[in-house]
Amino acid sequence: QIQDGYASGRLSGITIADDGTMQGRYSNGQSRNLGQVVLANFASSGGLLSLGSNLWGESPNSGQPLIGAPGSGSLGQLAAGSVEESNVDMTAELVNMITQQRAYQANAQSIRTQDQILQTLVNLR
Repeated sequence: QIQDGYASGRLSGITIADDGTMQGRYSNGQSRNLGQVVLANFASSGGLLSLGSNLWGESPNSGQPLIGAPGSGSLGQLAAGSVEESNVDMTAELVNMITQQRAYQANAQSIRTQDQILQTLVNLR
């Protein structure tokens, strides 16, 4: 046992609430707050410095960050446990691809026909 009366434990999991609070679960059955995820908003998001791998940093052009808890002020919400899905309509994109493929095939056929006509004209001599 340690000072607080609980057996020592190892961190076994982390949950993040919608308000950004991170809760750690331990192997001894206890849990405790580990911290909070905060969000930042910039006056000019177009002025952020690209750091690569979808990371962005503050720059003189972006202005100073407004930092706060999710949902406060002009900051966005946190959707804990959510997975962002693609916003592409697969059906529409497949139809578009087939349409483009058929247009390509039609153009290729017209080039072949034009080539055959030219070959026939050259051979008439």
